[in-house]
Amino acid sequence: MDPRVEKFMAGIMARNPGEREFHQAVHEVAESLIPFIEENPKYKHAKILERMAEPERVVLFRVPWIDDKGEIQINKGYRVEMNSAIGPYKGGIRFHPTVNLGILKFLAFEQVFKNSLTTLPMGGGKGGSDFDPKGKTDNEVMKFCQSFMTELSRHIGPETDIPAGDIGVGGREIGYMFGQYKRLRNEFTGVLTGKGREWGGSLIRPEATGYGCVYFAQAMLLTRGDSLAGKTVTVSGSGNVAQYATEKATELGARILTLSDSAGYIYDPAGIDPEKLKWIMELKNIKRGRISEYAEKFGVEYYQGKRPWSVKCDIALPCATENEISKEEAEALVNNGCFVVSEGANMPSTAEAVEVFLRRKILYGPGKAANAGGVAVSGLEMTQNAMRMSWHREEVDQKLQQIMKDIHETCIRFGRNEDGSVNYVKGSNIGGFVKVADAMLAQGAV
Repeated sequence: MDPRVEKFMAGIMARNPGEREFHQAVHEVAESLIPFIEENPKYKHAKILERMAEPERVVLFRVPWIDDKGEIQINKGYRVEMNSAIGPYKGGIRFHPTVNLGILKFLAFEQVFKNSLTTLPMGGGKGGSDFDPKGKTDNEVMKFCQSFMTELSRHIGPETDIPAGDIGVGGREIGYMFGQYKRLRNEFTGVLTGKGREWGGSLIRPEATGYGCVYFAQAMLLTRGDSLAGKTVTVSGSGNVAQYATEKATELGARILTLSDSAGYIYDPAGIDPEKLKWIMELKNIKRGRISEYAEKFGVEYYQGKRPWSVKCDIALPCATENEISKEEAEALVNNGCFVVSEGANMPSTAEAVEVFLRRKILYGPGKAANAGGVAVSGLEMTQNAMRMSWHREEVDQKLQQIMKDIHETCIRFGRNEDGSVNYVKGSNIGGFVKVADAMLAQGAV
């Protein structure tokens, strides 16, 4: 490790003990940025990176709610408001039993760079709870969301902090939280994104992260005069991001071989075509079933307790969760012919896996660049809310495609190596940093 990075990380770890995911995210950024900062001492003297690694505000609160049996349940609620140098805090809310402060700080830190890359005026934040919506009735989810928003409403607003959905928080949860915010504040404002189309949402917002991930893969392929047509693709996850990544990649001529959930993955060598995908969407979004049911329905293999990264493919789209690709799985992917990885999830590759991708010089799009489509369309939703108007689907999709192309160009500008290859990790880190850093310099020691 670079001694300068080692010294910086020693300070981060001392101030944030036990927050493994946060350490990983900061370390990955520091490796790219510290040499750049040394060459640009104005950022060093102002301690910009040190300030960016410290949240501007962290809110922790109790969330009591009453279940259908009449028993009081208690969960933890969080909101990490990381950086507002270029705009109000913007980032998702996650409901999952694994949620803790360290995970949310990692996500908020990544969000700062991701939002900057979109070129839209959005700062970075993240929030959530250790509440698990799985197995809960609609009434229980509503009761929880109302209690969660009762406290969170004190800290957010359309000019302050605009949350969105994330794992465990879809249209149902956004609706319940928006309703409670409106009830408490007596105002109809664009305080949340991912809203229903009928009450302020944007077309293709549900599709945006998955679509954007595929658009970024397409942009990387174009640098080699290639396209998705005829490519085999492995996808992890089977939720919102995975579903729409599958839809768009198929539309562009690729064949999707796998989808997964927390219990295992399915392998369909014939490809997950639009009709099969429609069945999956009903299974996961309405029936809330397991991906193993796909194997039973269509007579394909199901691999319990495993992830899909041993399957031979041209392109991998990790769309599930953080650290789902290990070093060994990364080696297996590349050895099996995979030459494109575009991350639909946040930090789905371990640090060791990323080293494999960079060393083997495949086309590797890190999450802060490749999965920025979701927050990009959230930003477009904010614009439509402010203008009290709604854009057509084609217009939003065109804007999304252009944003993903712009992000790709930024990565190339800051990440091109001497041999002509592109280090998208370096490019996204420096490209996301510069805009925020310059704003922080202009605004003084705040």
